[in-house]
Amino acid sequence: MKKVYKMKRTLSIKSFISQFGKSFSEHMKDRLSDLEVRSVLTRKDVKNQFDLKHVEHIKYDETTDSGSSSEKEYSYGQFIVEDEVLYFSEKCLEDKQVKESPIVETIYNNLSGDDMISLEEPFECCAKKVDDSNIDYIVDTILTVFPDVSQKYLDIVKDMTYRAKNKKDNYFFTH
Repeated sequence: MKKVYKMKRTLSIKSFISQFGKSFSEHMKDRLSDLEVRSVLTRKDVKNQFDLKHVEHIKYDETTDSGSSSEKEYSYGQFIVEDEVLYFSEKCLEDKQVKESPIVETIYNNLSGDDMISLEEPFECCAKKVDDSNIDYIVDTILTVFPDVSQKYLDIVKDMTYRAKNKKDNYFFTH
């Protein structure tokens, strides 16, 4: 009997680099790692397209054209991995809960268009190649608009790390 495994929908930057970044340069891995504390990558049904979101999934008020109000979280970019090459997409997946940050268009328009791909699924878009020549610009620009994590979040992570270390140390000494 063949097992069907569910695709993991949310990945940390470390997991992303581990699974998809084997051919990325060390510089690209280091710069992507600068996004680690503040962000997560999410995906829908396509295994190689990831939207970059804040780790706390902060929601912002948005007023629609009809005057109604809703809360949406920003997606700060979409990374696509195709044939072990990283690309930055011209747009992100948007829905009732997610809105594309204006920084995505700024970044995309300032990248060189020498090496691009076009996609048709799940939505039609283009993406430009990310490499050592532009990764600094991409990460630095994202960080200018990316919110810091809250103190509450930092306290939770610190507590989780402390508990995990104690559990590991206690296991080591008792076995």
